[in-house]
Amino acid sequence: MRVIFAGTPAFAAASLDALVQAGHEVVLVLTQPDRPAGRGMRLQPSAVKTRALAHGLAIAQPQGLRLDGRYSDDAAAARARIDAAQADVMVVAAYGLILPQWVLDMPRLGCLNVHASLLPRWRGAAPIHRAVEAGDTETGITIMQMDAGLDTGDMLLQAALPIAPHHDTATLHDALASLGATLLVDALRRQLAGELVPTVQPTEGVTYAHKIEKQEAAIDWTQPADALRRQVKAFNPFPGATGQWSGSPSGELLKIWDAETVHLPVTGALSHALAGTVVGVSDQGLDIRCGDTPADGQLPVLRLTVLQRAGGKRLPVAVLLNGFTVHIGETFLVSAGEPS
Repeated sequence: MRVIFAGTPAFAAASLDALVQAGHEVVLVLTQPDRPAGRGMRLQPSAVKTRALAHGLAIAQPQGLRLDGRYSDDAAAARARIDAAQADVMVVAAYGLILPQWVLDMPRLGCLNVHASLLPRWRGAAPIHRAVEAGDTETGITIMQMDAGLDTGDMLLQAALPIAPHHDTATLHDALASLGATLLVDALRRQLAGELVPTVQPTEGVTYAHKIEKQEAAIDWTQPADALRRQVKAFNPFPGATGQWSGSPSGELLKIWDAETVHLPVTGALSHALAGTVVGVSDQGLDIRCGDTPADGQLPVLRLTVLQRAGGKRLPVAVLLNGFTVHIGETFLVSAGEPS
């Protein structure tokens, strides 16, 4: 099958590799323009561009696709290349540009999207983050026939994936990227065999995975411990949850990369500690009082297990404590500011 592929990050690169390995003829790859990154802020290619170059594929990097928009010249050039490709289908995975109707109409079989959720739950930009943050027990991949709406097209194929307690966005991302690549190849095989039956998305159960903003990273210690554990997991690797440490004169901002919920026997000191207070220090982690109330003689607290100081590396708490002294009774500010 002649395929145009549109994608940008590592999640999409897995699907591109799978298409090539399955023997499909990828006639054009669309990906976002190179962006400055790293300490030197040098232009860096996307993960998809890197894989496309490795496979020797033709690449286009338009700034936009609207023929009447700011980047109309880019869009016109892209249209000419898409038209010349004479593709059977376009596959889209985390591309990052909205496809106007002329793109959706160009390939013979339209455009298929590899979406990292079980639609209609978590339409939108950050389905993996939001599933972890919400405490969902499963997520998955939907192969969808694209239309002009935001992830509203007919569903062609789905596969579920359990969300385990240890999953964060980084590990779940990798599992879903692999699942998406496998399901995409299966969907194209079934499409060639005439086996795919489009299913209209139900109107019930629709949720939107809004883009992750940096200001969401700040921990509010008055929230329940398990909600904060999910926040920490959801924001790894971006933007990283933050807690502002009041034990230093400047109110140092710490990144919190991993945490778990533990239940401690209630003592008088523990039950009277304010939210954000350190109630335990050990090689296993820092135990922080949150907004929970005691029940059955137990109190949930958030145990921070991997932290990062400003300018430092991610470290297990057992290592961090070699050069960072923490005492029971010291506190985090209830709600930290946005990291610089």
